[in-house]
Amino acid sequence: MSDFETVGKITDFEDGQGRAVPVDGRMVAVFRTGEEWFAIDDLCPHMGASLAEGYVEDKMVTCPWHAWRFCIRDGKWEDNPRTRVDCFEVKIDGDDVLVREKISAAEE
Repeated sequence: MSDFETVGKITDFEDGQGRAVPVDGRMVAVFRTGEEWFAIDDLCPHMGASLAEGYVEDKMVTCPWHAWRFCIRDGKWEDNPRTRVDCFEVKIDGDDVLVREKISAAEE
């Protein structure tokens, strides 16, 4: 399992918008909604668009290319919950935003 990586300062992230950041060799979309923070794989599984560039509303992000919608809490595709993108843990340490890959149940 990877350690948390610092991906920026709290002020680098706008409320209600995503930001793509590198984490452990891959791109991750980090979302700030009020005081809550979420992170999912940045690449839409359909055609590879950046989900960080999508429209965020009600804990959902809409892919900017073909309007696939994903829950930013758990990565589930709204139209078929069996399909999902990876999720990541986010923690705040002072002014820093840190992200790491979530532990799967098999690794716990």
